[in-house]
Formats: sequence, structure tokens, C-alpha cells
Amino acid sequence: MATDTKAAEPVGMPQLDFATFPNQIFWLVVTLVVIYFVLSRIALPRIAAVLAERQGTISNDITAADELRLKAQEAERAYEKALSDARAEAQRIVAATKAEIKADLAAATARADAEISARAAEAEKQIAEIRENAMESVTIVARATAGELVAALGFQADEAAVTAAVDAKVKG
Repeated sequence: MATDTKAAEPVGMPQLDFATFPNQIFWLVVTLVVIYFVLSRIALPRIAAVLAERQGTISNDITAADELRLKAQEAERAYEKALSDARAEAQRIVAATKAEIKADLAAATARADAEISARAAEAEKQIAEIRENAMESVTIVARATAGELVAALGFQADEAAVTAAVDAKVKG
């Protein structure tokens, strides 16, 4: 019995017992084959499908982003064109308005010049009339004054002689 107790005694870790190595290697191979089949038939196809789906999504997103970038560039070009067209139209409107204002100003200046010329001619006419009336008044006052001076000196003034003398001095 002493030998039976010795065989039943544990020798150490069972994994390191050389007597059980063939059995352990068999189960190791079976486990590895099962893991290989589970991974190759179930897990890896699912992972590959997920990766393919992600790649497709990324490719679609990149394509959509490129399309949106192109649309944005096209919209920017359209905006720039519209802006330049608006600026050109504004310049045209400014030029047309300036020309219209110049024409209105020229017409107003011509009207003002004509009115000023008419008023100046009328004023010259009035000045000529006033000058003529002033000369007549001066002549009348000079005749009266000369007649009074001659009378004050005690002489008899001949009206025809006084008139002729005043007219000669007024004419120059």
C-alpha cells in the first residue's frame, strides 16, 4: 500500500506532468482547430463586413464632400460673377446719373445765363433810361441854376442863350 499512496500523491502541477502531455497536446490541437473554425466562419466574416461597410461609408462621405466642395466653388464663382455684374451695373448707373446731372446742370446754366443776359439787358436799358433822364434833369437844373445866377448878378437872362450855353457844356 505504500506504493499505492505514492502513486496517488500529486507530483506537482498537472500541466507539467510528462505523463499527461499527449492528452494535453490532443486537446490543445482540438481547441485551436475549433477556435480557428469559429473565427474563420463566424467572427472574421462579420469583422470583414463591418470593415467593408465602414470603407464604403467613408468613400461615400468623401465623394459627397467632394461634390459639396465643387458646388461651393461653383456657388462662389456665381457669387463673384453676380457681384462683379452688380458693380458694373452700379458704375453704369453712376455714369448715367452723372451724365444726366451734367445735362440738367448745363440746361439750368443755359437758362440761368439766358435769364442773367435778359436781366442784364433790361438793367442796361433801365440804366440808359435813368442816365437819359438824369441828363435831362441835370440839363433842366443847370438851365434853371444858370438863369438864377444870371438874375442874381443883376442881368437879364435870355432863355435861349442860357439853353444854348448849357447844352454846349453838357454835350462836351
